Amino acid sequence: MPTLKSSALRTVDVARRAGCSVQQVRNLERDGVLPPATRTAAGYRVYREVHLHSALAYRLLAAGTGPVEAKRIVRAVHQCPASEALALLDAAHARLDRERTDLGLAEEAAEAISAELIEDVSPSDTMSVSALAAALGVRPSTLRHWDAEGLAVPDRVTPRGTRRYSPAQARDARIVHQLRSAGYRIGPLRTLMPDLRQGHRSQDVRAVLAARDASIAARSRALFDATVVLGAVLATEAQGG
Repeated sequence: MPTLKSSALRTVDVARRAGCSVQQVRNLERDGVLPPATRTAAGYRVYREVHLHSALAYRLLAAGTGPVEAKRIVRAVHQCPASEALALLDAAHARLDRERTDLGLAEEAAEAISAELIEDVSPSDTMSVSALAAALGVRPSTLRHWDAEGLAVPDRVTPRGTRRYSPAQARDARIVHQLRSAGYRIGPLRTLMPDLRQGHRSQDVRAVLAARDASIAARSRALFDATVVLGAVLATEAQGG
């Protein structure tokens, strides 16, 4: 049965096949992402297939989870019990699953909430900062930040500036909450919210959320591919490197 121990490789061979620079290969070895290379009598590094697969796994994980977490996962494969590396992979998959769930909620909210009709509002229908924060599951300071950014602006109903949210303003906060959870940044939201309040440009929201969905799908595929490559590395580590 073939293993990842054979086939001596130069630094440049690993770099070319992994799609990175020679310096990055050296940096990955320095950071523990690649196991230590052996050296020739002249001091040249000698890599094996396990180094190449570690570099490939890192690049895929970096696309799926970011470079910091990618290094952490591949280092764990080499330096920790297999259960710890697998737990880190499970956590990465779970984060993507949460992003998908949040995105689905945002898509539903953007369609449904912006279409709500607000009629016959009375003073008793308003909500305090603490009540709305509890309803949304956010901190009151988050609502104050959205107020300062012009995203969900309540009325001030006392000389001391107590905030009260009308149903329309609470709807704004719900839209902001869902879109922020889906990764929508403050700057674009600041530009978009006035049109959402008027029921315009819903296609812009759909386009941004579709792009977010494509990003999640690409990262999910990268994480899947990385897991396959890491399986070979884990098998080699289980055999003693």
